[in-house]
Amino acid sequence: MLQGKKIILGVCGGIAAYKSALLVRLLKKNGAEVKVIMTPSAHSFITPLTLSTLSGNPALTKFQHGETGTWNSHVDLGLWADAMIIAPATANTISKMASGQSDNLLVTTYLSARCPVIIAPAMDLDMYKHPTTYASLSLLQKHGAEIIDAEEGELASGLDGKGRMAEPETIFDHIIKIFNTDSKLNGKNIMITAGPTYEAIDPVRFIGNHSSGKMGFELATEAQRRGANVTLIIGPHTLFISNFKGKTIEVTSSKEMFNACDKIYAQQDVSIFAAAVADYAPSKIEEQKIKKQSDTISIQLSKTIDIAKELGKKKKGKQLNVGFALETEKEEFHAKGKLEKKNFDMIVLNSLNDKGAGFKVDTNRITIIDKQNNIQKFELKSKTQVAKDILHEIENRL
Repeated sequence: MLQGKKIILGVCGGIAAYKSALLVRLLKKNGAEVKVIMTPSAHSFITPLTLSTLSGNPALTKFQHGETGTWNSHVDLGLWADAMIIAPATANTISKMASGQSDNLLVTTYLSARCPVIIAPAMDLDMYKHPTTYASLSLLQKHGAEIIDAEEGELASGLDGKGRMAEPETIFDHIIKIFNTDSKLNGKNIMITAGPTYEAIDPVRFIGNHSSGKMGFELATEAQRRGANVTLIIGPHTLFISNFKGKTIEVTSSKEMFNACDKIYAQQDVSIFAAAVADYAPSKIEEQKIKKQSDTISIQLSKTIDIAKELGKKKKGKQLNVGFALETEKEEFHAKGKLEKKNFDMIVLNSLNDKGAGFKVDTNRITIIDKQNNIQKFELKSKTQVAKDILHEIENRL
């Protein structure tokens, strides 16, 4: 069921830590490879020997391993994992995760992870109900983590109420759902463009924009998780995308991006045009670096090819085209214009007027508009969660 899946189990210092041993056995029994990371306080509730014996791997706590000085790299661990589960997750660790307070191996690995994260809280009822705990869990959920709600029952304090960690079987079911989705994207060919394009002025300078490519990359990662055959065509970027297992084509200019898209477009079931392609490029690229001489300089610009529009003309049968519109005024009016002009089936609108949306941020607030003029507005979310919302709407239209 989980054959070949790589899972990190984070164990915090709470009485529910004994259940972690049962969860490790469930995961191993179903074919998963498990690595356990413990907080220092977890040692008071369950021994590293128990968890290392059950998992078949050393139970890690420190950045440095034993007297040999071997480095336990949080970066390598975060990239290794297909899923990360923190169970039990204490109020202390939940707060650290939400605030990015990376003073131990578990939280630092969480900050490095690019895989789905599941958090199973466990604490006394008043701690669980406290506004700070609620705020931390809400923030983690906004950042893309799945929260498995604590259960009602008798607590270690002797009180009775909500705060018990979910049973290992319940957590296991949530893990299974991560990998066994009945997605309509399974087996589909999906092309996603991302990032900016750079249009050369001379060998040194270019015209570009502030796009980071994060939104397109998150879409590619999530589509791949849902079983799609993804081709990511991405402009200049500084993203760490080595853990993306789909096909990646790196380009620089709008012309290069169009050529890459045009070669494969006919074979795509879904094409998502998330790149911020330059609208204009210098009509002439100087062969040598332009020297600073006069007080002013004029550069003649010509329209670049409209990639989405040109490929929209070639759309056939059940092919689905999805566009993006980043606007600063009359947002819906301009988005609807692009929807029609470029033969999109739906368009994702975001505005630079919305705080936390747009370029070089990890969040976005979107509105999705389709050909039937259905308009769906979403709250500010992490781009990881936004990718899930967009792909869910795509699935509904397949």
